[in-house]
Amino acid sequence: MLPDNIRRWIEDTSGGRVVSAAAMHGATSSLLHAVEVETGGKRNTLVLRRFVNEEWVRQEPDVAAREAASVEHATAARLPAPELVACDPDGSRCGVPATLVTMLRGVVVLEPANWQKWIEGLARSAAQIHSVGAEGFPWQYSRYNDRDSLSVPSWSSKPAAWSKAIDMVQGPAPSYRECFVHRDYHPSNVLWWNGRVSGVVDWVNGCRGPAGIDVAWCRHNLANLHGVQAADDFLWAYIAVAGLSFEYDPYWDLMSVVEMLPGPPLMYEGWRAGGVPEIGDALMRERVDLYVASVVARL
Repeated sequence: MLPDNIRRWIEDTSGGRVVSAAAMHGATSSLLHAVEVETGGKRNTLVLRRFVNEEWVRQEPDVAAREAASVEHATAARLPAPELVACDPDGSRCGVPATLVTMLRGVVVLEPANWQKWIEGLARSAAQIHSVGAEGFPWQYSRYNDRDSLSVPSWSSKPAAWSKAIDMVQGPAPSYRECFVHRDYHPSNVLWWNGRVSGVVDWVNGCRGPAGIDVAWCRHNLANLHGVQAADDFLWAYIAVAGLSFEYDPYWDLMSVVEMLPGPPLMYEGWRAGGVPEIGDALMRERVDLYVASVVARL
């Protein structure tokens, strides 16, 4: 069961009574619980996120407020996002910053029965997010690392490709049309129901910025999960949906992979939670190397 102070906060802000709480698996930098709340004889489920990573909160003390604002911006635009119930931005009620949102119907699909439908659904959902304006949204896109501290990873078997990738991202970013960006868009944050996308979750990093970084982040994840062809399938599907509003630039693909340096790629915990068989370290390194080489070849 949740600590009393958190239970009271949920009850005060939701207007209901906490019936049960169960840990949700797959989160890597915060604690998630599915919380069942009874209100007027009816029960519904909410999702509690607590930001327990002290280093993260120290670097981004507004992280809970950012997620709350992102969710509100998304729902105002009628995107398939959860609704905000409450936010404890400074942790005064929960001990750490926290958010409380509605739970969306659906499940994560990582190994689809219908590949084309799955890829097209991911692409349409991303394009829908990027069709939303973000003028005045307080948080703006920024890169995750220092451009001057990058170096070719020692674990790579394709150092020449990485060297070219680093050279490119150390230069200026291409111009772009600013829009609403999820900033962590990948299959583990997309829910499905009856063969259709039913929701997009984990809006912690929402911002205004380039659609290209969302496309690149998803491509990078797909390449790690299923290989380069999966990443390319998604790109073509996204271009087909987004049309003239999107101009592909390899810069964003390369930015998405160097943002993971210096460490070697490891299997994402969310994939394990989603039932994906173990992907060994050697295969993960090979897939990332092949992906970087494929993008560099587009330059």
